[in-house]
Amino acid sequence: MRVGGVLGVVLILLSGLLLGAGPATAVQTCPDQQAPPPPVDTSEQPPPGQPSPAPLPVPAEPVGGARLGECGYVYPAGASSPPETTAASWVLQNLDTGAVLAAKNPHARERPASLIKTLLALVVIDEFKPGDVIHPTLEDASQECTCLGLAAGDSYTVDQLLHGLLMHSGNDVAHAFATALGGVPETLRKMNAMAASLGAKDTRAATPSGLDGPGMSTSAYDLSLIFHAAMRQPAFAGAVSTKAYQFPAQNGKPAFSIINDNKLLGVYPGFLGGKTGFTDDARHTYVGGAAQGGRRLAVVMMRAEMRPTQVVQQAAQLLDYGFALAKSGKGSVGQLVEPQPEAQAATGDESAQASPGTAPQAGARTQRDAFGTTGWLVTLVVALLIGAGFFLGRHRRRVR
Repeated sequence: MRVGGVLGVVLILLSGLLLGAGPATAVQTCPDQQAPPPPVDTSEQPPPGQPSPAPLPVPAEPVGGARLGECGYVYPAGASSPPETTAASWVLQNLDTGAVLAAKNPHARERPASLIKTLLALVVIDEFKPGDVIHPTLEDASQECTCLGLAAGDSYTVDQLLHGLLMHSGNDVAHAFATALGGVPETLRKMNAMAASLGAKDTRAATPSGLDGPGMSTSAYDLSLIFHAAMRQPAFAGAVSTKAYQFPAQNGKPAFSIINDNKLLGVYPGFLGGKTGFTDDARHTYVGGAAQGGRRLAVVMMRAEMRPTQVVQQAAQLLDYGFALAKSGKGSVGQLVEPQPEAQAATGDESAQASPGTAPQAGARTQRDAFGTTGWLVTLVVALLIGAGFFLGRHRRRVR
């Protein structure tokens, strides 16, 4: 074979390898894959002089399994189709095993509204004891409501405030926790670090309360991860399962009670608790879990509407579907990843340090495999070219 022929074969092989790599690593494009839909108001405009945060990187492979990268409804082969809801995306999970039973656009990026308080609660539980006392500031007590009605300078335990945060979705409570955690920027750093440690790559908290802010992002899959971790914490599980809670009288202020906002509590069989949320941009968001027949399931719904049926009723229909699906033994469509805080600590993952105005970098898993498919192909190209050059040199010496 002539030298030119050898080089031609090498080039053909290389082009085949490089072209063949494209379809194998392509990611399916689904609705809102990079960022939530455009806002309907000015709540997400950054402060003057600051740029709008770039969208978070989209992982090369769908987190939780290949099927979770599919668009539309995702459910096991042979199973009945899920009920119709108004939600743009949702996920049904097994709270014990982390199996994803079914989903709709699971990694579509949406706004969490008050469901982000679940992530804040995880940070609070990690840093404080239930009996620790917090004294809200005037700024804490003056937040845009929904509010619990905190009085500046009064004394509240962390346990009391957790009930106010999760049962009544108090934005004043969220800000009081943020102040106690070192201020809003530091709290957001801690919340985003917690999300990164859980493997929630679609999530960036921009406010502690869930009010819309620049760069706010999450997904039904990520909120399933966060709720799964939260329900392992007795303080969280206890608060969301509480129907009514009384705050004691203090400093001349009479005692008062709050009722859990979640309308399925005490109504849906085996209901364990959950969280509701709403903003104009996020629309209605919801998470709730229930135990039936020895199984514990949970549903997350994003960007839902109250008509023609209330969101909690739609959630109940999805839970019914999930329990029937689990009982049928049809299998699952994905898996919630396990938290890896030790990997984040070992690599100094920059995504944990990102502020709402900056896009996190690739996580620990990406750093451990930084070469990737493209890197190995480039290495192969170089090796083959070196080999071809060596062959060409020897051939020329023989000709001479």
